[in-house]
Amino acid sequence: MSREFQGTGSDALDGLLGGGLSPGILTQVYGEPASGKSTICVMASVACLRAGKRVLFLDSEGFSAERFQQIAGQEALELARNLFLFEPEDFSQQAAMIKNMDSLLREGPGLLVVDSLTGLYRSQLERGRDAMQRLTGQVLVLLGYARRYGIPVLLSNQVYMDPEKGTFVGLGGTALEHLSKVIVRLERRNRVRRATLVKHRSKPPGEFFDFEITLEGLHPCPRSQGQDKETI
Repeated sequence: MSREFQGTGSDALDGLLGGGLSPGILTQVYGEPASGKSTICVMASVACLRAGKRVLFLDSEGFSAERFQQIAGQEALELARNLFLFEPEDFSQQAAMIKNMDSLLREGPGLLVVDSLTGLYRSQLERGRDAMQRLTGQVLVLLGYARRYGIPVLLSNQVYMDPEKGTFVGLGGTALEHLSKVIVRLERRNRVRRATLVKHRSKPPGEFFDFEITLEGLHPCPRSQGQDKETI
């Protein structure tokens, strides 16, 4: 298994992650709408494609070819040749697509992205425990791929308001939280967003940086890095 980090296309985010996306594990980014989740997913994909590797990208949000082109620039058409896009229409089809990725993974892509893992899961919430078990099953398959093929798996996750904590938390419950070895929370603060490290295998939580979303991706704000004491 390769132990090389896969860059995200953002030096600030790579630093927050301890070097980039780590192979063999699930990295989760979660946040409210327009907080930067999809931008990070596309940036990481473009960075991997520029390194000469292939990317498997499952998109339940509606993949934006325009956004891909903005981030990839003049290389967009050439890079897209090695981007394998899956667009499920419902939660069951998402499960089937994830299961059927195995043959492509044997050919050695550099990154697997799911944006977002829980977009279609929301329609299943009334099914309670059954829906949670199905989601956990998908996550376990993705974790198996990460370990078996030694690649990073990047997941974006939607949020809900936890009335007890009074803050947004990621969907998927404790199972998704436990199985994701690195977790980053994204927050909107007017024009500025904040990325905060919530969980990491070898770094303490709470580190953060502020950024703006531009046509090219994430643009860190000057002197915006620090340690969030409330996360520690």
